[in-house]
Amino acid sequence: MPGRENKVPSRITNYKNNAKNSDELRRRRYEVSVELRKARKDDQLLKKRNLSGGEGEPCSPLQDYNIQTPQLSINEIVEGMMSHDEEIQLRSTQAARKTLSKERHPPIDDMINSGFLPRCIEFLSNFNNPVLQFEAAWALTNVASGTSEQTNAVVKGGALPKLVALLSSPNSSVAEQAVWALGNIAGDGTVTRDLVLSHNVMPALIELVTPDISTGFLRNVVWTISNLCRHKSPPPSFESVRLCLPLLNKLLNYNDNDVLADTCWALSYLTDGSNDKIQAIVDTGMVPQLVAHLSNPAVSVLTPALRTVGNIVTGTDVQTDSVINAGGLTQLCNLLVHPKSNIVKEAAWTVSNITAGNHNQIQHVIESGVLMPLLNVLQSGDYKSQKEAVWAVTNFTSGGSIEQISVLLQYNVLPPLCNMLEAKDWKTVIVVLDGLINILQAGTNMGKAERIALLIENCGGLDKLESLQHHENAQVYQKAYNIVDKFFSSTDDPIINGPSEVNGQLAFEQNDAVPEGGFNF
Repeated sequence: MPGRENKVPSRITNYKNNAKNSDELRRRRYEVSVELRKARKDDQLLKKRNLSGGEGEPCSPLQDYNIQTPQLSINEIVEGMMSHDEEIQLRSTQAARKTLSKERHPPIDDMINSGFLPRCIEFLSNFNNPVLQFEAAWALTNVASGTSEQTNAVVKGGALPKLVALLSSPNSSVAEQAVWALGNIAGDGTVTRDLVLSHNVMPALIELVTPDISTGFLRNVVWTISNLCRHKSPPPSFESVRLCLPLLNKLLNYNDNDVLADTCWALSYLTDGSNDKIQAIVDTGMVPQLVAHLSNPAVSVLTPALRTVGNIVTGTDVQTDSVINAGGLTQLCNLLVHPKSNIVKEAAWTVSNITAGNHNQIQHVIESGVLMPLLNVLQSGDYKSQKEAVWAVTNFTSGGSIEQISVLLQYNVLPPLCNMLEAKDWKTVIVVLDGLINILQAGTNMGKAERIALLIENCGGLDKLESLQHHENAQVYQKAYNIVDKFFSSTDDPIINGPSEVNGQLAFEQNDAVPEGGFNF
């Protein structure tokens, strides 16, 4: 949708109570705080992986082919690889692989400088010797697990087309090792990712997923696909990566957390973009499965599933409805009390994009029971989660009806909302001020602004607003001044029968009582 790329600056400077539609209120992931965006897939799985390869370890798919090799120096390795004797070539290439498989500080640069790469890449084309192909691919996998310069050395050496060709190898172990190497290359960044995609690798990867594929092999394939969907500046060609959507849809039902995690990470990358990309995911019918994974006990799966669902509700009302209709709000209600603060924060961010929707969506938020845990986060959550809860409340007050804002007041939103006026982040303070303006304006429209002003004063909000009139940020003090001037200035008609405090709760005198069932306009 046009104009959505810069919504946050416009919201901060030009916020009007009822002038913004849901498209302007919803926030893309890159428009949220830096802290939200710092949470990367690397928290769960590295973008590139070194294959350690001790003898007999399960990460060696050709254990039966392992041969005993003496410890060779780098010069001896290169000299042996240059031999015309295939047995010596194999022994030397395996020695190179083992040298590069050291878990700590493998001598990748020394091996590159020795000149072994061209010969190693050449061995990839020896289809008469799959064991040699495998050892060469493994060595290259570990070189590509290093720095960008080391990964680029593999690419510049011409390994890419040869590795892609190995995907069709009749030997599944050779094909799997090629998948791993390509995953490391794709995970290095946008340039190498696009280079891998340019070799038409996605269809070849999808073709590898047969009914009899081993779980280990499938993990590598899905991990590589997720790396091909990764990175945003720029994102991959959607036409190149959307081919994997039917496969990812099926894999959401696979009974392996590693496969599920990388499947959800791939979908989180693909939904982190324009609405047409989100729609492509919604059209597959996978939203119910994604929502179901919001109750997955494995955080490695829950985290990317939540991020994907959160991205979907940044889209259109129809796309947001797909999550609501699948029971997403019930799941989010539970996640707002999750023991992990990062999950709570992202759940609150997701709710904030739903409360940015239409009246029906806000009503679903009310009826799902989300308000109570959301306001608990606003009251006592960690600061990052509180900021997301502030957005959720202010979006609610911006798009909600008078009756819906009345329900929010019944949940006693004002004390925790006013407490956030003391936030150190001025942008968050502005969002709080906008929420208060919305609430007070709603009260004005019904002739009840004085009652709400008294509630704000009794929970210490007026003192905080007056203090903000000395804030160093011009927008903050101007908004605070305007609120105090418009809603708290002395009038010729004094307020009569204001609220008193009974047992720590606000109560109205008999002539101005809170109706049965709570505050109402």
